Amino acid sequence: MTASPTPTTAEELRGAGLRVTAARVALLETVRHGDHLDVEAIASGVRDRVGHISLQAVYEALHALSTAGLVRRIEPPGSPARFEGRVGDNHHHLVCRSCGAVVDVDCAVGHAPCLTASDDRGFAVDEAEVIYWGLCPSCSTEARSSAQ
Repeated sequence: MTASPTPTTAEELRGAGLRVTAARVALLETVRHGDHLDVEAIASGVRDRVGHISLQAVYEALHALSTAGLVRRIEPPGSPARFEGRVGDNHHHLVCRSCGAVVDVDCAVGHAPCLTASDDRGFAVDEAEVIYWGLCPSCSTEARSSAQ
């Protein structure tokens, strides 16, 4: 048995029912090759690939891609929205309180949705969003150095 070929970005967009444009292809590839990028960083990456694109067009494309499940939007409180290409596995995030770094962390325990609510109130839970807050290694070292 042979493995099926990995779909191209254009095929993924079509498969999600989205129109394929150079900007959408560049945007999806920018998000997937980035690391929890904000809208400004995504716009910059898209401009590097295809030239001018307005921020409004980036917001609209991100909304369409998020709705289609091709990118994931995360919004740590007090931070701008970030986008990532890791979707469908219900992972969580670590966020640094000092520098704002965001990193992925796999589910806490078991299978998705990773957590069982103490009272699900009849909901059919299919996702849990967890954000762990603290200081990243660099900021922890700086904080210890400043305290001495």
